Amino acid sequence: MFFPHPVIEDLTPEQVETWEKHFAGDQHERPRSIEEGIWRRTQEEANAAQSGWSEDESGRRRVVHYRNNYGIDYTFPTPRITLDNLYLAVSFLAPGEEIDAYRDDLITWLGQGGWRKKAGVWSKGDLRLTVTEYDEHPQDERASRPTPAGFRSLDVEIVNDGHSVHRRVRDLPWNVLAGGMRVKEQRGEPEIADDLTALLDHLPFQVEVGCGTSIEAGIPALHYLHEVYRVTQRRDNTLTQAHAFTLTPAADSLIREMVLGAELKAPDLVAMFRACFLAEPTAAHHALKALQDAGAMVGPVITHNFDVLAARAGLAECFVRRYDQKIPPVPFVPEARSLLVIGLHADRRAVQERARERGMKIFFVDPEGLMENGEFKSYPIEGAREGDIVVRQEAIPALTRLRELLNITI
Repeated sequence: MFFPHPVIEDLTPEQVETWEKHFAGDQHERPRSIEEGIWRRTQEEANAAQSGWSEDESGRRRVVHYRNNYGIDYTFPTPRITLDNLYLAVSFLAPGEEIDAYRDDLITWLGQGGWRKKAGVWSKGDLRLTVTEYDEHPQDERASRPTPAGFRSLDVEIVNDGHSVHRRVRDLPWNVLAGGMRVKEQRGEPEIADDLTALLDHLPFQVEVGCGTSIEAGIPALHYLHEVYRVTQRRDNTLTQAHAFTLTPAADSLIREMVLGAELKAPDLVAMFRACFLAEPTAAHHALKALQDAGAMVGPVITHNFDVLAARAGLAECFVRRYDQKIPPVPFVPEARSLLVIGLHADRRAVQERARERGMKIFFVDPEGLMENGEFKSYPIEGAREGDIVVRQEAIPALTRLRELLNITI
């Protein structure tokens, strides 16, 4: 695999303008040319159903961190978007015999893949891979986290040649791990409504959006990344429990895929960013802009999405899907009387919690389920409570109806 790696060829002038206005530079609320994901999966009694914990099987851990930097390449006759830098780190904590077996397999894969070792670093094309084993992981020592008896750690890191990754970036997943396992909220008894008529008595509102608006724009749901980075057991494996964690080194195919065929894996790695860039704002985003222009909505869009679609519809964004701040600041507007939450199932950044503390009424727009393999599967909002109102619709019909109720046109 060589860099810069092409992602979208033959950009139109309009696409170049979109890049320069909405993705390039550091004038935005975050570096929009960077895509990043972190997963830390541990084997504990509290997550036994997904981790396989038992009194005889516990203590395993898998940490995955990726950070891709994208850019625009003008060296060809027509500009193109490229993956300029890749960083992928996977860390295992497991019984020593599992680490030994995985290390031996990895060395075999590197040989089969044509990688060459020099000065402790494996190289192929522009990719560089390092393998490091620990009796006690330095991050565990740093955090005073005990290593289970007989366990060892193994870290695999892949970067492209010449790419330097700052320690602050490398530390991010471990800082997230130190925050502990998230405790799920307790579902209450919210009111179920046909539309957002009740919101008219609580204007103006602020809005928080999750991946529901992205899915409507044709962007894959976030669980797509779970499959790309093998966070959960693959769906085509009928012998494993659905959505069970990938924890044992032997069950993890991610590094093997990268080592044996990075070029074949690359389309999966860039698919999310590609989809985000090619997507267009939907009627839901344009409805929010019209609602804000009419004064019914105030403040920036509080977003967990890295698709930039709200910004491309002309709205300011406050990005809260952050790893450097567990509870990022949110710019609540003093005159806001309510919070409208669209397509978001859990209050991971405590936005709704803080809105309630301010006395704001909470409204949800969410179908509370999704189609999977042709079947509708229930997916209730996690923290909806008494006094909240839930409209079981997707964003486009719900916000279109809200515009009609307020006689707002686009």
